[in-house]
Formats: sequence, C-alpha cells, structure tokens
Amino acid sequence: MKPIDRRERIAAIVKETSRVSVEELARMLATSHETVRRDLALLSERGVVRKVHGGAVHTQTALESPYGDRSVMARAEKLAIAERAAQLFEPGDSLLVDAGSTTTAFAEALARAGHFTVITNSIMVAREMWSVSKRSEVYLLGGRYSGENHETVGPHAIEEIHRLHADHAVLTIGAIDPTGIFMDYNADEAYVARAMMASARQTTVLADSSKLGRRALFQVCEPNQVDRLVTDRPPPLPLAEALRTASVDVLIAEAVGLQ
Repeated sequence: MKPIDRRERIAAIVKETSRVSVEELARMLATSHETVRRDLALLSERGVVRKVHGGAVHTQTALESPYGDRSVMARAEKLAIAERAAQLFEPGDSLLVDAGSTTTAFAEALARAGHFTVITNSIMVAREMWSVSKRSEVYLLGGRYSGENHETVGPHAIEEIHRLHADHAVLTIGAIDPTGIFMDYNADEAYVARAMMASARQTTVLADSSKLGRRALFQVCEPNQVDRLVTDRPPPLPLAEALRTASVDVLIAEAVGLQ
C-alpha cells in the first residue's frame, strides 16, 4: 500500500471508530507500529486526526486549533494553495477576503501579483497585503475584535460587508463534509463568510486536504454556492462527485516535496 493510501485509510478508520490504537491500526493495515506512529504524527500535524497516547482520536466538530497552531500546520500545502489561488485574479479586481492561516498566505502571494482592492476582516491579511507591496488598496472592516484569530466579527462587520459589491470572495473554511457542505467551527466566522459570498460575484474557497471529507459545527454554504475550490490533493471520491455535480471547479496545487 502506498503511503498516501495508507494514511487515507487510517484517517477513515479513525473517523469511523472515533478512537483507535496504534496496535489495532498496525494489525488492520499489516504494517509496523513505527510506520503507524509516523503516519499518525503527519495526520495530526495536518489536523486530520488528534494524536493521543497509544493511538489517535477523531477531531471534534466544535473545536478548532488556535490560530498560532494552524499557521504552522500543513504549511507547505497552504503556501502551494496560496500561490495557485493568486494566479486566478486579474490586477484591478476587488476581493473580499476572510480571516485564516490559508488566506493570510494567499494575501502575501496576491500582493506580489499586482494591484488589487482587498477588503478584509483579518488584521493578518491586511498586514501581508501592505507589507509585501504598497500597490494595492487595503480596507479593514470594523466590528468586534477577536484577538485569538486577529479578526473583526459581529453585526457591525456584517453590515459593512452587505454594503459592498466585490468581484470576488476568497474564503477559508474549517471543513467540507462528504456531501459537499462547506462548514466552520466558529459561528461568527461562518456569518462573515456568508455575508462575503452574498456581496461578491464569485466565490473561491481555499482549503488544504486535511479539511476534505470532514465535518464542523456550523454550515457556511451548499456546494452550488461555491465557484472554485483550491486544495492540494484530489478530494475523496464521494466529495469529488458532490463537487462535480454542483459544478465546483476543483484546482489542485501540489506542494513540492510531499508524497
């Protein structure tokens, strides 16, 4: 079994059983305990499972890792997604961009690509757009400040978004379930994402593969409300079929050096 296939199988087993030991996985996959431990460490780093003593447990739908942890998880994948996504937009476009570690990486790549108008609720996105290149216009939305994720949220931010008419919404989400439902762990962030989608002509979602086929607590949108998904690996078959049926354009940005 190829390493990527074995890791996908491990992720599926953990999801089905909620908790599984290294010994059980080694037996089911006919491989060594050390190989399983290495795979679990990688899957845990990517946020697919949560590694615990002696095995792994399924990640919870109501909890997300702190921003500082997420910013280093799947770093190579997020950088590849960011570079691929930045190629999708033409200089002069207006973009609503939400808060997240992947959209922060995207902002850095976008700033190098030309002049854009970016409206965001993320201090990190605004900082990247400004520090990399001062050619773009950057607007920071007001609202209640959430220090944990360096963003503004709440009714004031939503009201400001509804007054805008942008070319694009560029969003990052917490999970996409097997039926293609785009989801998030944070209600405030889900509301911001919905408002940005409603105020833009097109919606592009950036999500590394650890988020594919997973569930979170709050629904953001149906798959037919998304125009493009930029990720680092092809989605699992049930999700791939759901996205194809909904006419979502799936773009794969392969991270260099990954198996």
